[in-house]
Amino acid sequence: MKTIKGPAIFLAQFMGDTAPFDTLDHLAEWAAGLGYKGVQIPVADKLIDIRTAAESQDYCDDLRGRLAQYDIEPTELATHLQGQLVAVHPAYDQMFDGFAAEHVRGNPKARQEWAVEQMKYAARASRRLGLKAHATFSGALAWPYVYPWPQRPAGLVEEAFDELARRWRPILDVFDEEGVDVAYEIHPGEDLHDGATFERFLALVDDHPRCNMLFDPSHYVLQQLDYLQLIDFYHTRIKCFHVKDAEFRPTGRSGVYGGYQSWVDRPGRFRSLGDGQVDFKAIFSKMAAYDFDGWAVLEWECALKHPEDGAREGAPFIRDHIIRVTPHAFDDFAAAGIDAAANRKVLGLS
Repeated sequence: MKTIKGPAIFLAQFMGDTAPFDTLDHLAEWAAGLGYKGVQIPVADKLIDIRTAAESQDYCDDLRGRLAQYDIEPTELATHLQGQLVAVHPAYDQMFDGFAAEHVRGNPKARQEWAVEQMKYAARASRRLGLKAHATFSGALAWPYVYPWPQRPAGLVEEAFDELARRWRPILDVFDEEGVDVAYEIHPGEDLHDGATFERFLALVDDHPRCNMLFDPSHYVLQQLDYLQLIDFYHTRIKCFHVKDAEFRPTGRSGVYGGYQSWVDRPGRFRSLGDGQVDFKAIFSKMAAYDFDGWAVLEWECALKHPEDGAREGAPFIRDHIIRVTPHAFDDFAAAGIDAAANRKVLGLS
C-alpha cells in the first residue's frame, strides 16, 4: 500500500490582486505557512506562462526551484477553464467567452482551437515539471439536455458524445506522448458528470490509458451518488483527488435542482472541510486500500465561511486524515511460516 501525499491546496479560489494572493511565489509562501506541502496550479497567466513552460525546461526547473524555497511542490497543473472550452454548447457561448484569451472571444471556432492548443501546452509543461497527472474539465455539448424533457431526439446524446470523443482523442494522444494522465473532474455542467457518462466517453476513446478521473466527493453528494462505491468502481482510473466537503438537506420546497436559489439557500451546497456531510475517514481508507499514490488537494468552496479560514483549517484536516499505511499485517507476529507438510496435517491430509 502507498501513503497519500499531502496536504496540498488548489490555488484557483485564492488568486487575487493583492499579496499574498497575487503571485505564485507569494501564494506558495502563504500556503507553506499554513502547513501545506503542495500546490495545484491553475493555468492562468498570473501564475504560469504555459507556452513557455511547454517549451523550456529551464523555465520549469526555475518554477520548481522557486516553490522549493518554501518546501512546496507542484502537485498538478489544472486547466478547468481551457478544458471547458474544448466543447461548448452554443447556449453557453456568451457566458463561457470570458474563460478564453481576449483575441478569440466572440469566435467559437477560434476559441476552441485556442483551448485545444492550451491543453497540448499543458501536457508538455506537465512532463517538464515532472508531474504525473493533470486536472481538467471535459466541456459539454449535451448538458442542456440532461433532463429528458422535452423528449430528446433519437441519437442526440450519442452524437454529442461521439463529437466530444473526436475532440478529445488528439489531446489524450499528446498527453500519452508526454506520459501524463488526464484527470477529468466529474462535475455537473460537464458531459462527464457521473460514472455512467465517464464510461460512455471512455468506451468512445477506446479505453484510452490517459483518460482518467479527478475524484471530488462534494459533487457526488449534490447528485446523491454513492461516492464510496464510485471509488470501488473506478479506483484504477482515479488519478487526482480534491478534498472538498458538501451537504445535502432537501426540504419540501427544494431538492437536487436547487430552485434557482443562491448557494446559501440551496439544499445542496459546498462547505469547508469538516462542516459538511462527506465521510472523509471512509474515503481516505479506501484510497489507501486501493494504493492511490497522488496528492490530497484541498479545493475550497463554501457559501458561508471565509476562504482564509477554510484554507487555515484545511491543512490540519487533511494531514490528520492521511493514513500512513502499515508495512506489514497486524497479525504477522503470529505467523508460523510456510510448511507444506504442516499445512496438509492441519487439513487432515497427512
